[in-house]
Amino acid sequence: MFIGTAGSAPTARRGLPATLVRRGGDRLLFDCGEGTQRQLLRSIGLLDLEEVFLTHFHADHFLGLPGMLKTFGLRGRETPLTIYGPPGLRALVSALRPLFGGTAYDVELVELEPNVPLERDGYVIAPYLVDHRTSAYGYLLAEDDRPGRFDEARARVLGVQPGPDFGRLQRGEAVDAGGREVRPEEVLGESRRGRRIVLTGDTAPAEATRVMAHGADLLVHEATFTAEEEARAAETGHSTARAAAELAAAAEVVLLALTHVSPRYSPDELRAEARGVFERTIVPRDFDRVEIPFPERGAPVHVRA
Repeated sequence: MFIGTAGSAPTARRGLPATLVRRGGDRLLFDCGEGTQRQLLRSIGLLDLEEVFLTHFHADHFLGLPGMLKTFGLRGRETPLTIYGPPGLRALVSALRPLFGGTAYDVELVELEPNVPLERDGYVIAPYLVDHRTSAYGYLLAEDDRPGRFDEARARVLGVQPGPDFGRLQRGEAVDAGGREVRPEEVLGESRRGRRIVLTGDTAPAEATRVMAHGADLLVHEATFTAEEEARAAETGHSTARAAAELAAAAEVVLLALTHVSPRYSPDELRAEARGVFERTIVPRDFDRVEIPFPERGAPVHVRA
């Protein structure tokens, strides 16, 4: 869900950068611009988030943190919160501490190293360096590949009886069937790839993003400028809509979502520029969602608020 899609300043219709990713019971917030807690209250409610990831330390990407941390305390939160970001995170939060005071709940600060993934249950979160004017990360979320479909009829032919042995085979374990070893590859189809999304934060087009986003189901890329301001984009470490689309095409992603939208441009203008290069481009509004099914079940779907 796109919680805030504006650029460096909010507008009447767009809040500052924040994106919420849900996978199963996990809720991950990427960036926390000013007003993020109110944006959450207006949409899905102020969840007791357990993990917040910052892409970099420009004010429009983190100034919502002090207020949200304070509100969590006022609500009597007890659940620990972990905040991740590039080196310098501890110094940043230390400087912000007078704004929100002490917390009755634990706040853990984790300074991430680039290209060192965080292991989760069934997926990884991998920070990588992007090309901005300061130390800044993008994030890849990649699910583990899943076993191929289980051929129950074939298993029966090989002498495997329904029950626990079916489950063992599906978990990749060999089983004994009347004195014969039946291996998983005999009854499982080809492995099925997991879902992949990449969120760039603020960045000029970066080769690292092309590599990380290769074949991704969704690339969320900033588009602060149009091609007419290409020189300005390069000077400030930002991207044009066309450049983001060219990168999406090179990476062969399924869907491109443009964010960090400046009030100087209309969404239609950015969308048209990008679609001239990469047709599968959207410019989401605040509170829009992208639902990402498993690849074999279809393409990502843009759900408007």
